[in-house]
Amino acid sequence: MTHQRSSEIQAPPAEVFAWFSRPGAIRRLLPPWLPLKVVAEAESLRDGTAVLGLPGGLRWFAQHQPDGYIPERKFVDEVEPQGLRAIATRAVNWKHEHLFEPADGDATTVIDRINSNLPARQTARMLAYRHRQLGADFAAHQRAAAAGLKPLTIAVTGSSGMVGEALCAFLSTGGHRVIKLVRGTPKSANERRWDSMAPADDLLDGCDAVIHLAGASIFGRFSDKHRQAIESSRIEPTQALAELAARANVSTFVSASAVGIYGAKSGPAPVDEKSIPQPVGSDFLADVVQRWEQAAGAGVSSMRRVQIRTGIVLSPRGGMLAVLRPIFTAGLGGRLGTGTQCLSWIGLDDLVDIYHRALWDTQLDGPVNAVAPHPVNNIEFTKALAKAVRRPAIIPVPAAAPKLLLGTEGTQLLALADQRVVPQKLLDTGHEFRHEHIELELAHCLGGN
Repeated sequence: MTHQRSSEIQAPPAEVFAWFSRPGAIRRLLPPWLPLKVVAEAESLRDGTAVLGLPGGLRWFAQHQPDGYIPERKFVDEVEPQGLRAIATRAVNWKHEHLFEPADGDATTVIDRINSNLPARQTARMLAYRHRQLGADFAAHQRAAAAGLKPLTIAVTGSSGMVGEALCAFLSTGGHRVIKLVRGTPKSANERRWDSMAPADDLLDGCDAVIHLAGASIFGRFSDKHRQAIESSRIEPTQALAELAARANVSTFVSASAVGIYGAKSGPAPVDEKSIPQPVGSDFLADVVQRWEQAAGAGVSSMRRVQIRTGIVLSPRGGMLAVLRPIFTAGLGGRLGTGTQCLSWIGLDDLVDIYHRALWDTQLDGPVNAVAPHPVNNIEFTKALAKAVRRPAIIPVPAAAPKLLLGTEGTQLLALADQRVVPQKLLDTGHEFRHEHIELELAHCLGGN
């Protein structure tokens, strides 16, 4: 069966084709709800091979076809039979033609034509997602270009995490050079070894900006060991990197932070960036985040510094949604406790846009709340997630249940956190969110539209 979808991008074919040829394109376009991960990207649209991982260690080899390659106009990838021998009972047919046709006003009509025996609805959802992503990514890069952003060399820590992987792919497809700062042995010219406690003096040579994402996960029981990991992975490494960036004449230092600075129980009134230093939360995470932000200010220079105070990031690739999705899909979801606790959330792609904006919008300085404009309570979130996976959500979860996994403190700081945070600085700049409402975000990232 042949499936086709097209959309218009306000850029010439050569520019759109170049986007697809850069590292990260397949990562930006692969729907997050599919049980696939990128193992290797194709090195060439003409004759390279992309490798996707499936559950159980299986592999999908998408071979680009030289006879279907026309520079700036077309490329074709097709699943080779040897890539699917491990899939036992039935073969999957897949041929994907990517076409780029000139349109009026120096625009491009992007056409995806897929011949496959996969279910029609699944293929249609995938194509819809691809075209939403492509259009939104181009719009974000064009806003930045209109504001004067030129191609940059950007050093990124935490590049292998959920946020880091998405952000690096977004930046590289947009024409920026991404230098991944890694703790292990570098595997390419675009990686540099980073000693988080004592970074080398030349680590940031040639870099225009730094995006610092690294930090141990806060999810878990708040034992002494867990607390130590949270603190030690944030405070001193951030201070050392900020001091180095200041000495290296980096122009912009963007560092991760969290809405946890407002406290796990910030009260019914909305809080924004002006709510600090009063009220500051009095719990463990609030204290850590406050010191984390102070560390990002280390070093003396005119470098612009932005701290991205992130809310709950929604993506089936990780975090809270990855845990809840299978539960709700099984029909076992429900509100947590009373369900009145407020959730300040952000979609993964909107978070990527906010980090991107921090690179070019000089109005952004200091803390920036990275949350959607419309927070929801747990009851509203539960209803939206149940609708997105087309299942009922009628089994309430006792407030005490998370203690089995998180303990008493972890439950209060994470599962039952109640924060109504407003992205006031972004709203003041006229920032455009891809998905302001929870229903639209969940439909997008879970394939509901």
